[in-house]
Amino acid sequence: MSGSLEGNKIAAAVLVAGLVAMGSGFVSTAVVHTNVPETPAFAVAIPETDGTAVVEAAPAEAEPVVALLASADVGSGQKVTRKCAACHSFEEGGPNKVGPNLWNIVNANIGGADGFNYSGALPGDQQWTYENLNAFLWNPKQWAPGTSMGYAGLSKVGDRADLIAYLRTLSGSPAPLPE
Repeated sequence: MSGSLEGNKIAAAVLVAGLVAMGSGFVSTAVVHTNVPETPAFAVAIPETDGTAVVEAAPAEAEPVVALLASADVGSGQKVTRKCAACHSFEEGGPNKVGPNLWNIVNANIGGADGFNYSGALPGDQQWTYENLNAFLWNPKQWAPGTSMGYAGLSKVGDRADLIAYLRTLSGSPAPLPE
């Protein structure tokens, strides 16, 4: 019998708390009067439009990086690889992880011959040229629809140039820079 009394006490406490909260709202509205001026104290200039929103379109393709490679910052590119390190290794002879080892990737066969099971969406008859790396790093899903690469890509052209310049250094004989 005492169990139902405890339940009643709890229900009464919740009900009283609700009534107090509701009553304090009514009292505060009655005590505090707001005066809204007829004209605003500060006018905000809003340009006239035809009612349609202007949305800046995302670029349809990656901005070229070839011209930026000669002056790219290899150290910054190495820092960008922190985003990649969970899935890729970078050292010579390093293991494949979720993604392949990226040592000597510049100008390597896209289909790979390193024992990694590449996605069928990648064009195996091409090389990882500077242009292909740029387009893939910009938006992997757009460049190779159906790729298993889960990364969304690097939107900043400078970050891509720095990363590609760093990847170029990961080789016993780095690929020549494009002219």
